[in-house]
Parts: sequence; structure tokens; C-alpha cells
Amino acid sequence: MTTPHWRLFRDTSSVVSTAEGLAVDDTLPQSVANHGSPPILHLYNFVPSVIVGKYQDIEASLKIDRCRARGVEFNRRSTGGGTVIMGPEIIALGLGINADWPGLKGGSISGVFEAIARVFITALGRLGVTAYFRSRNDLEVSGKKIAGLSAASESGMSLLFHTSFLVDFDVDLMTDIMNTPLLKLSDKGYNCFSQRMTTVRQELGRDIPVETVMDAIQHGFEREFGIGFEEDGPDEWERGVIRKFIDERYTKKEWIFSHKHPRSRMGIGRTKTRAGLLEIYLSLSGGSIENVVITGDFFSTTEQVNRIENALKWTSSREEIIQENISRVWQNDMIYGLDVPTLTKAVLLAKENQVRL
Repeated sequence: MTTPHWRLFRDTSSVVSTAEGLAVDDTLPQSVANHGSPPILHLYNFVPSVIVGKYQDIEASLKIDRCRARGVEFNRRSTGGGTVIMGPEIIALGLGINADWPGLKGGSISGVFEAIARVFITALGRLGVTAYFRSRNDLEVSGKKIAGLSAASESGMSLLFHTSFLVDFDVDLMTDIMNTPLLKLSDKGYNCFSQRMTTVRQELGRDIPVETVMDAIQHGFEREFGIGFEEDGPDEWERGVIRKFIDERYTKKEWIFSHKHPRSRMGIGRTKTRAGLLEIYLSLSGGSIENVVITGDFFSTTEQVNRIENALKWTSSREEIIQENISRVWQNDMIYGLDVPTLTKAVLLAKENQVRL
């Protein structure tokens, strides 16, 4: 039986800008879906940077002035989840793969996370570190996060999977540039970042090259998926798609500063859920919902979030109507880990917290 081969984009000779790295990653599922490519793994390092999740308000998540003062790039990725600090000592990983690939447990986001988590558990085990997958999207060592997982399905049956893998980490930088909701950390029993996060070097108690950790990750994929890799780079078609993403998405303020909160008579509903930190921004006109923006560090798709928002706009703000309208469009895992009653309560909380701006 022939071993299937995936393509490997791996370049450790230089660090890349957020626009370039994210554009390459967004091209991976496009190439799998529309260009006949086998799965593609992209391993690389960013310049010092901070990247918010697709549904976050970047100005609420980051201290933009501090990012600029420290020369830290900021951008928005196309997958959900929370804010991540990136740089030369943190491995960035992008994977484009069909949802029905054997081993992905049916292609659900939860199944993908579990399958990819096994890869990283194998990789860390090879390095001498015991890790486990914590429900939702964290890979942990002794209760501390060492990698964050995110995913999106935007190209038919093809998925884009993202990971930031901590070889080393600058906690002081993170606390200086992020507007971190203490609400999110306090529920997990930690009072500072250094008690919540760890790195490969910290766990091993010694220095280890980033390239060695990349080797272990590559081995983890080969072992868990029963595949081999062919080192490659983007072809002419893929380079055109990458350039388009750079020009039309990742260098545009309209993309980077999207998902802004509405600024009229507004209510904010912020609540911790199994899906993550959920933030609902609601503007009212009389007893009707004029506008609603659903943000947070959850996992979904643009289409699904838009369906929910559109189902609520210009409808009654009464509880039973809100729940009825959400239920009308709801599908399983529409927002991974969330259910209709929880989302309804978050919308009602935004209504109750209404203020004039």
C-alpha cells in the first residue's frame, strides 16, 4: 500500500510578516478545494506580532498605541479563537485539509481539534514533555497552556487549521500590549499569565532550537496520519491567491479593524461559556433590535455568524422572540460549544446593560 504524501511548506531561514504568513495559510484550503492539492502543512515563524481571532474587536483586545510604540505588527486572522502573540520563538502552523480526510472524526471542529491535538501530544512526547488536550481548544502541560488551536471552514469541504506553538514566550510583552479580560482568566484559577502558560524550553529546563521542535511536529503528523511529506512551495496559481489575500485582506484597515462594536444606544453582554468568552453588542430602536454584533474567541464561520445576526436584526427584543429567531436558523455546532439558551441569555444581558454612547 502506497503511503499518501502531503505537501510541506517549511522555511526557517527568515521570519515573515503577518500579511504574508496569514495569506499563505488562507491559500492552503483554497488550493485543496479548488486546485487539486493534497493536504498542505505550513510551518514558519512570524516577525514580532499579535494576531486577533476573526470575531474579536481588535481595538477592544489590544492596546494599539503600545503595539506601534514597540514595533509589534497587529492583524486579524481568518480563524476564530482568541488573541495570540507571535514571533521568532513561537512556531506558527497552518494546515489545509479536506474535512473528510481519514482520522478527522467526520470533519467537525471538535473532531479536528482532537485529531490535531494527538499530533502535538506525540510531538511533545518525542521531546520528553507530557501534554494533554483540554476540552475546547487548548493543549496543556501540567495545567498550563503550551499551544492554542483554531480552525475555520470557508472553502466547501476544506478546513484551515491554525496553531501557535510556544517554544519560548515573552510574558511582559503580552501584558503590555493586550487588553485582557480578567474574567476569562479568573474562572480557570489563575491570577497572571505566567501561571497560565508554559513553553517547551521551560518544561525541558534547557534551550532547544525551534527547528528541532518543528521536526517533532512534522514527525507527529507522519505518525498520527500515516503519511509522508514532500517539501514544496507555492506554485504559480497559489502565489496569485496569496498576493490577492495580501492586497485585498491583510493590508486593508477594513479587514484588520472589522468587527467593531456598534456605537449607538448600545448594550454589551459579556459572558463566559463553554464556547469561550462571548460578547454581544446590541443597539436598540424602541423595543426592536436595530443591530447586533456577535464577537468573542469562539469558533464558527462568517456565514453562520451572519445568519444569526441577520435573524435578530429588526425583530422584537422580547426573550421569547429572541430565542425563537435564533432557533429558526440554529444548527448543531453553529458556534462550537454553544447552545440556543446560552446565546439567548447573552443577548438579553446586552439588552439589560444598554447605555447611551
